[in-house]
Amino acid sequence: MDGHNPHADGHAPMHTFSEDHRHAIERGEPLTYTNAKLDEVHAVIAEGGNPLTAIPDLPRWEDAVGIDRIINRRVMELDPLPTPAQVLSALPLDRVAQDIVAYSRDEIRACLYGQDDRLLVIVGPCSVHDPKAALDYAQRLYDVKQRLEGELLIVMRVYFEKPRSTVGWKGLINDPDIDGSHNIQKGLLLARRTLLDVLGAGLATATEFLEPTSPQYISDAISWGAIGARNTESQVHRQLASGLSMPIGFKNATDGSVKAAVNSCITAAGQHTFFGIDHLGRACAVETLGNPDCHIVLRGSVSGPNYDTQSVADAMAMVRASMPEESAAAHGLIVDCSHGNSGKDEVRQAAVVRDIAARIADGERGITGVMMESFIEGGNQPAAPLDELVYGKSITDRCISWPDTEQLLNELADAVSARRWR
Repeated sequence: MDGHNPHADGHAPMHTFSEDHRHAIERGEPLTYTNAKLDEVHAVIAEGGNPLTAIPDLPRWEDAVGIDRIINRRVMELDPLPTPAQVLSALPLDRVAQDIVAYSRDEIRACLYGQDDRLLVIVGPCSVHDPKAALDYAQRLYDVKQRLEGELLIVMRVYFEKPRSTVGWKGLINDPDIDGSHNIQKGLLLARRTLLDVLGAGLATATEFLEPTSPQYISDAISWGAIGARNTESQVHRQLASGLSMPIGFKNATDGSVKAAVNSCITAAGQHTFFGIDHLGRACAVETLGNPDCHIVLRGSVSGPNYDTQSVADAMAMVRASMPEESAAAHGLIVDCSHGNSGKDEVRQAAVVRDIAARIADGERGITGVMMESFIEGGNQPAAPLDELVYGKSITDRCISWPDTEQLLNELADAVSARRWR
């Protein structure tokens, strides 16, 4: 014996299981807990304890089917989610929303391939934490979109999942109440309702795909997707992108590597077979046809910005050396004016936008679009429950204020007009 105590990591003794629990599992139904039992479990976890050993009468599905508790020593399956089919049926896209998604995807592709000379502008909050404020922002943005649609193809950032370098708020889907309760079912439904509201305001939407399962619940409402810098080298995300129905932008890696994003575009264009879930939530082998509409997003790095003329030219040379001339990636790229390109400073971000506008006006090639982090109020604030927050102010990255955003969009539109006169 090595002195190891199996109870210390959750290998608790078998508990007595009710016949109701046993029969439910035999029928393939999820094991559910009462609210009181859930509260007890969450209280133990919040105190750093292990519910598997601290709560003697806690039922586990492993007990019901006779599986030894050598598995799931660090996992609690607390809250079964509805299937993608159930969510999409309960909260469907209406015909108007379907039309917005379909034609905006085509418009984005036209910009990416150079068939449309408008500038693609992906703009909106760093991450949605207040659906009411997001809709308020969408209504303001729609008015500008209508006015500038001859020069700009405006798509709203509607981001729900936040990758974290260490710890922090993970986004609306993961923690909609911003209090650590992690009510994912609530967050998932709230995210989908938010997308429906933004589409209802007349705007196409963009998001970052972080979790490989969540796209099943929301991707039908998305016109442009991003794979972030932390995931651009991930095989899981490259495979995911190969099956998505919209154009996907791969960001350069956090260390600045553009080659990683180029490799992602190449990989995602191919066919793949991998583990996934189907519309009924069942594990299945997923086969994809490949996504030819992937492209590069320059977002700067830990070493500094990469939005300058030389960085754009170098990135495009790398793409064209590896990918077909007729590909979306070989035509041009998107510059993310936030993140490493601005040091996450909204004042600097506005300066980056103005620099790019001037270069577009002078006829610089290779920039298909820009990304901006923008909200009603400028800057950001610490994450907290909604009733403790300033309305319309980011709780993640610092954002450009709405008045400044509107001015910058006007300047970008003027730059496109100037380029046409050249």
